[in-house]
Amino acid sequence: MAKRYVVALEPRERQELERRLRAGRASARVLARARVLLKCDDGLTDEEVVEAVGVSVGTVERVRKRFCQGGVDAALPDRPPPPRPHKRRIDGEAEARLVTLACSTPPDGRERWTLELLADRMVRLKFVDGPLSGQTVRRVLKKTSSSRG
Repeated sequence: MAKRYVVALEPRERQELERRLRAGRASARVLARARVLLKCDDGLTDEEVVEAVGVSVGTVERVRKRFCQGGVDAALPDRPPPPRPHKRRIDGEAEARLVTLACSTPPDGRERWTLELLADRMVRLKFVDGPLSGQTVRRVLKKTSSSRG
């Protein structure tokens, strides 16, 4: 099966990659990607490149694809990680309400608040959006210096 992404380096690109390898100042992953490009340009198969460079077949395929789509500058550096969702479930206002609730009188039939009871009450009173775990309540209360009795 013919390769979809074929590496064909220009002489100046090859010289730049060889210069980077000689300098050895980049991260190991960047240097490995440079070796992959050079070996692919020499006409080696993916399996031969894997043996020569010590990377996986997937890495060889991704480097070839990134090179064909954006050149050497796109193939060598690490891509930035994807943005992470906002993980904070309890903001400052909800934290204050949680501390107030934890210091209040526990529900009837209970001697004290449990973390799960506090989490359920926070959700029921709509102090937070969505579900809330007892462990989240524990982490928030641990950061405060309040005493629950």
